[in-house]
Amino acid sequence: MSKKKMSGSFKDNFLKRSDDAETVRKIAAVIIISLVLILIVGSISGFLYVRSALQPVDPDSNEDINVEIPMGSSASDIASILETNGIVKDSTIFQFYSKFSNKTDFQAGDYTLSPSMSVDELLESLQSGRVTDDPVYTITIPEGLTVDQIAEIYANELQFSKDEFLDQVNDPEYIETLINAYPNILTDDIVNPEIRTPLEGYLFAATYQFYSEDPSVETVINRMLEKSADVITPYLDEISAQDFSVHEALTMASIVENEASSDEQRQRIAGLFYNRLEEGMALQTDPTVLYALGEHKDRVLYEDLEVESPYNTYHVNTLPVGPISNFAETSLQATLNPEESDHLYFLHDDEGNIHFSETNEEHNALREKYIN
Repeated sequence: MSKKKMSGSFKDNFLKRSDDAETVRKIAAVIIISLVLILIVGSISGFLYVRSALQPVDPDSNEDINVEIPMGSSASDIASILETNGIVKDSTIFQFYSKFSNKTDFQAGDYTLSPSMSVDELLESLQSGRVTDDPVYTITIPEGLTVDQIAEIYANELQFSKDEFLDQVNDPEYIETLINAYPNILTDDIVNPEIRTPLEGYLFAATYQFYSEDPSVETVINRMLEKSADVITPYLDEISAQDFSVHEALTMASIVENEASSDEQRQRIAGLFYNRLEEGMALQTDPTVLYALGEHKDRVLYEDLEVESPYNTYHVNTLPVGPISNFAETSLQATLNPEESDHLYFLHDDEGNIHFSETNEEHNALREKYIN
């Protein structure tokens, strides 16, 4: 055989081995990437499942359930009893959490528990042997309140101060953990540097029951965000279908909440606001001015309208940078299902009625009649 043929044969074999090696490397890379993706997806799914399992079975429940913890029950036995009675979602997760929290010295006895209790509240009751017939605290947060006002209500009822509440809700690292914990409703929109308070508008108006003698700020915030998620989640598809982000929808809902006092008014005002936005007009709604000023006033003055703020809708021709308060579910519904009309202007009279008009001339005539 000639050297030329031998050289060609060697070269062909070398190239073939190189191609085979390259194929093996590609296959190995695909396998490794697939395993990494499986690991990541599994970790995220596991995290979300554990987080869900540690939330109250039903935050809004007023049901009292009698639960017997027999003498000699192990932590595993107690966890199973709680799951069977609908007090916790997953007995295994509850058991692991109690061990991780170093809270396993439970007392036997007959308890009256509720599906609305948090895991920490359950652990405290079981450790102290306290039979919970009624919540220790029942606190109502009305619609249309700012985070600052919510902090004041809790500070008057619970064991932490207003400043402690506000420090927690404005802590950047804490906010990042909440964004990860509630990805359906919280996004990076709330950490925009122009946002005054990240959770403004996201702490839902409702009545909250706490079974612990000393609930922490974190417990209160989580309870409120769980309620927000319960209310907002059913509307996510509708929000997306209307090319809204959740943040934009809640921003509009908060403005509607502050301008209306009935469901009919909410729908009409929402429709009017959309008309103005479509015309490229500023919303010019006074509650956003007051929020920009950071104070409550019975009457907004002309000089107030000039405040330069991303919240002031006399200053910007779009939605404000974020919500100006929390809101009722009906305000969110009105935001997503506004009344169609040609109205571009409205005003409130002294009796709480709202008068709508299509032109500036009509609006000025109504102003002369009801205000001046």
